[in-house]
Parts: sequence; C-alpha cells; structure tokens
Amino acid sequence: MAKSNIMQKIKKRLIDNWVDNSANKLYDFSPWRNKNFWGVLNNTLETNETIFSAVTKLSNSMASLPIKLYKNYETITNDISDLLTSSPNNSISSYDFINQIETTRNEKGNAYVLIERDIYFQPSKLYLLNPDTVEIVMENKSKELYYFVHAATENKLIVHNSDMLHFKHIVASNMVQGISPIDVLKNTMDFDSALRTFNLREMEKPDSFILKYGTNVSPDKKTDVVTNFREFYEENGGVLFQEPGVEIEPLDRKYVSEDIVASENLTRERVANVFQIPAVFLNAKDGINFSKNEEINRFYLQHTLLPIIKQYEEEFNRKLLTREDRKRGMYFKFNIKSFLRADSQTQAEVYFKAVRSGYNTINEIRALEDLPPIEGGDVPLISGDLYPITMDHTKRNLKGGGTNDEQSNLLSSEEEK
Repeated sequence: MAKSNIMQKIKKRLIDNWVDNSANKLYDFSPWRNKNFWGVLNNTLETNETIFSAVTKLSNSMASLPIKLYKNYETITNDISDLLTSSPNNSISSYDFINQIETTRNEKGNAYVLIERDIYFQPSKLYLLNPDTVEIVMENKSKELYYFVHAATENKLIVHNSDMLHFKHIVASNMVQGISPIDVLKNTMDFDSALRTFNLREMEKPDSFILKYGTNVSPDKKTDVVTNFREFYEENGGVLFQEPGVEIEPLDRKYVSEDIVASENLTRERVANVFQIPAVFLNAKDGINFSKNEEINRFYLQHTLLPIIKQYEEEFNRKLLTREDRKRGMYFKFNIKSFLRADSQTQAEVYFKAVRSGYNTINEIRALEDLPPIEGGDVPLISGDLYPITMDHTKRNLKGGGTNDEQSNLLSSEEEK
C-alpha cells in the first residue's frame, strides 16, 4: 500500500500537474499553425486532403472493428476488457481512443499509451501521450527498453516497456522507433505543394488580350487605347465593344497545367502506396480494379489491416494480460468478419452451408447478425435432413419418416410386391 501511495504521488507530480501548473507559462504557438517555415509546411495532416483521407480511412477502420476479451474461445467481460470495449479512462470512449491511437501512429510513426495500474498491478486506466514528449532508451545491463516521458515542468517519468503500449510503423536500423509515413512523403508533398502554388498564381493573373489595329499607332495613342480598353473592360463587367478596324483576341490562360490531373493522380498513388491502402480509396484512376465490394474489402483486410490488427492484439495481450492470464487461454481479438461479409444472397448461402455442415450453430449465426439466441439453437445440426449431430443414427428420420428399421421393412415389403 505504501509503495502504491508513493507511485501515485510521483504520477500526480509529473503528470497530473503537467498542464495545470505550467500551461500558463508556455509560449502560445497556435498562431504558427499551418505556417511555412524554411520551406516546411506545418501540420501536413491538416493541410493535405490526400494524406488526411488516407489517415482517416485507417483510423476509422481500426476504431470500427469490435474487440473483445476471450477465454478459450468464449467471450468474457471484466475490468480489463472494459478499458478497450467501453472507456480507457474517464475522458474518452473506446472508439475515440483507438481512432486517436491510429491517427497518431500514422501521423508521427509512433503512438504511446501509458498504462496506469492499481494496487494489485492490474491495468486501471489508459492514457494516450503526445509522441513528441516520449524518448526511448535501453538499460545497459538488462537490455530492456524504458520510456522517458518529458513533462513541461522539466521533470520526466521513467516507464518500463511493460507499462507502455507502443504502436508503430516499420522501424529502421535502430529497431525501436517507427518511421513516420508523412516524413517518407515529404518530397511528394513538396512537389504537390509547388504545383498547387504555381496554379494558384496563374489563376490570380488578370485576363490578357491582343489588340490589332489596321494602321500604325503612335506610342501615345497606344497608351491611350490600352487605358481606355482597361477602363471599359472593368466598368462593364468584362463586356467589350469591338470597333471597326480593331480586332480583340483574348489570350488563353492555362492556369491548370496540362499535367495537373496526372500529377494529382500520381500523388494519390504514392500516398496510397506509403500507407498501404488500395489507391481506389483515394480516387486514383490507375490501380487494381475490383468488380465487387467484397473483393476490395478482402484485399484491404489482407494487405493493410491484418498487420496492424496483429500489432494491436499482441500489445494488448502482452501488456494488459499477465502471463497467468495467457496460460489460462485469455486473449484480446478483433472481429474482422465485417470485412469478409459478402452481399446478402452470398452471405445467406454461406450461413446455409455452415448450419447444414455442422460447423456453425443457429445461435452462432444469429449472433453474427446481432439477433438474440433461440431455444435449442446451440446444438450443432447436420443435414439428413437436419437432425442433432449427437442423435443415435438408428433414430434419425429418413425419407418418408420413421426410423431405419421401419424404412428397411418398408423397402422389403415393396421388393416382395
């Protein structure tokens, strides 16, 4: 109990007082948001719609997947599972929690979640940290990872890796921190930004015309003509009067480059490639074509979501459950069946075969469709036509009704006739 009180005091000093006691002493950098410094655009996620779309797709997909705690294939509910299915702390829902984790992971390359434990060393709350305040170090003797959380008060909280959930993109040679996809896309975003800037400048240029006179015009007369032409054009909303002997030919302003469409499509493809999502999600014209929604969902699940889901599940299982819990068959698992679900007709056929083959019960199918269980629906069935798989085969009803013996007698009587 004394050790717990000490840890609570340390946490209170380093974390709880972090914002309250120091926020008013910090410089307000909010006016710097979305500004350009030394050629670097701040807050790329907020200023580039292609990256925003990719990150939003991944974050919403992960947050929408149901996650449950299982024990030997049976769903169980306890205080630990409630952290991920209901609320990780007193300020946020589980959906927003997973959504923010995935957003931070894709924006910064790393997402850190601090695990607060109770006096029994069981997880009681989860807090998503600002990755810019976290530093990873390795202890020389044990070679175990520790996380330094730097507070604005110049204090720092040292956390063992078992008390910090770490979600990341692929790592480089340091094998510790993930690489930010936005950093990888820097050259692509610089090119895209330069192209947009060029076209905006072209759009801001005034309309241009060629005035052709049938005779030579002196410089003074030329100046007067241009001045009158400009004033007449501005005062009449762009309407021009062409006098005899004067030809007015507008100059085409191609403020949209001929390659702008191809360039934007290339940007979408590169962003989709870095975030490992189908390019069609970003409205790219080229890429893999899918004839059905279930095909693209399966592709998205296999090539994008499964590695991310595996990372989440392993972090939850390793750091939120004890070794004894895992030995007893407890584990967290996301439900990915929603991405594998086909159209109504195909799904009905799958359910039909599953029930008739005995590898799914009626209540299991009803649970997948969010329907309440029915009496007798937990008994596996097998076609014959559909009797309990545990029933004695001599009592199974055959064609025409009756038991095997009755059916045999019936066939014998028919043969004698």
